[in-house]
Amino acid sequence: MKQPELIQPEHLPPRLRWEKLFQFLPQWPQPAARTGRRPVNRHNMLKACVYQRLTRKRFLRDLHTHLMENPPIAAALGFNPYQPPPSLERFSAFVCDCPHQSLQQICIDLTRALIQLGVINAKHVGFDSCPIASSVRENNLKTSLRRCRYDKSTPPKGDPDARLGVRIHYPNPGKTQVEYFWGYRNHTLVDLESELPLWEITEPNSVAETTLAVPLLESVRTTFDLKFESVSGDAEYDVEAILKHIVHTLQAKPFIPYNPRNKQDTTGFRRDGQKVFCPASLCMHRRGRMTVKGITYIQFSCPFFYGQKSDLLLCPAGHPKFTTQKGCNYLWRITNSIRDQIPYATEIFKEHYNRRTAIERVFSRLLAITIQEPSVRGLSSIRNHCTLSHIAVLLVALAAYKLGHADKVRFVRTFVPNFLD
Repeated sequence: MKQPELIQPEHLPPRLRWEKLFQFLPQWPQPAARTGRRPVNRHNMLKACVYQRLTRKRFLRDLHTHLMENPPIAAALGFNPYQPPPSLERFSAFVCDCPHQSLQQICIDLTRALIQLGVINAKHVGFDSCPIASSVRENNLKTSLRRCRYDKSTPPKGDPDARLGVRIHYPNPGKTQVEYFWGYRNHTLVDLESELPLWEITEPNSVAETTLAVPLLESVRTTFDLKFESVSGDAEYDVEAILKHIVHTLQAKPFIPYNPRNKQDTTGFRRDGQKVFCPASLCMHRRGRMTVKGITYIQFSCPFFYGQKSDLLLCPAGHPKFTTQKGCNYLWRITNSIRDQIPYATEIFKEHYNRRTAIERVFSRLLAITIQEPSVRGLSSIRNHCTLSHIAVLLVALAAYKLGHADKVRFVRTFVPNFLD
């Protein structure tokens, strides 16, 4: 027979709940002693920043005021409840000046613990990115500026590291709303089964998503010694270098849809044996072979410019490049494409690609703990801000599993107040 509890979990003080959560947070390495101002315990500052995100306090001054008014919470974070908490400048210095490698190591330790416990198996992974708008006046449409608001050659003075980017909204089905902003993007590799992040990189908007896909996969594979079975992503990642790395290096299956923008416009062109005919039904002139990024093509050009001279002043097919350039151009690819090995139209491909929606749910939980609402500026500060949000998600997952709530590893905001007893 189960013994009734003398004090029900809902009546426990919040301090005990937060102390239970933070006992699973890896220790911050203490620096060597040196002369100067008395230091503040970095591990306690880390717990305070994680607490700030789990309680959705956007600004550091809100966190500082909350700790001033709640000494039990300050005690749960490791501070002396009988003394004022660290000043606002100390919190700001921790977020802005803290070495990102130290926060990244905390994130790696949490991920490794979840992998060892079997919460994360990383057999099926996927990558995507989310926009992080910088808090500059150029992003506030209510402000008036003397210069162009979105001139990419002139970064904002409030955040010189920010770059111009685009984010797309879908207010209604079939409608797309494009919005420009100054800021960054958080690129994340996610385990699709557990819906937990594996690795994250924050870069300015000027860094393309496709250039970070391979570094994300290699960082996770080499750090945790994992073997992927499938890699999913949206059509933005339909790049031959990424597909080759997944198939040949990782020996996994790519479930990335075909991007129509990567296909050559062959409307009106016709191939007959070793010859190519243009939209005007003229045999095109073969100019030879060319190799670009390891891919070999045979180039065919307009016969009026490169073949036998003609007295025609206009293209019979009315091609617009006849007057502005040197006629039409056709590339006959010789090298086999890696896309020929991907079964795009099969049910297996559709089933695995539908798993990619787990990435959107991961970003939804990160948005719930203010990853898109930074109170700091600068690339190094934004990187620390995003990594702290990922630490909060992984810490809740680790605590939930070790405390017997394996079905609540994704309850980021509600686990501590509702289920932690």
